[in-house]
Amino acid sequence: MIGKKMEDALNGQINAEFYSAYLYLSMSAYFETINLSGFSNWMQVQFEEEQFHAMKMFGYLNDRGGKVVLQAIDTPPCKWDSPLAVLEETLAHEVKVTGLVNDLMILAREERDIATENFIRWFIDEQVEEEDNANKLVGQLKMIKDSPQALFMIDRELGQRVYTPPTAAEGNA
Repeated sequence: MIGKKMEDALNGQINAEFYSAYLYLSMSAYFETINLSGFSNWMQVQFEEEQFHAMKMFGYLNDRGGKVVLQAIDTPPCKWDSPLAVLEETLAHEVKVTGLVNDLMILAREERDIATENFIRWFIDEQVEEEDNANKLVGQLKMIKDSPQALFMIDRELGQRVYTPPTAAEGNA
């Protein structure tokens, strides 16, 4: 059985993961409006990953005898000044999520909940990858400055990204 504090914290994280999905879907829609379908695709893959994260926690909480309590999802922004602004917000958001996941690990340790500590470790590793991906895109966009040709090259590359759910070995799915 999972403790009440951990149950509440995981429910909060489920909400945060669904918000992340909603945010990235909004970003995807923004990119479509400015004719950057590759960037839109990249954000749609992010959307799918965040849904996977939320459902992974949903399943874990159920498996541990906890009660899933879904909460309202905040409305994400829908306008940005530039592709760079979107990716800078993405990076800042991933840093925030990393903090939330770290807080879960700290709570699991305080509660001496070894099973949850082990479960959260996957998310910690995932956040390293999430921050790295966003940071690299921010760096690329800063490097190209106002070059439409370079922006379209990046857009074409991002259009090739495909969502691949983690295997059971990778994500204990």
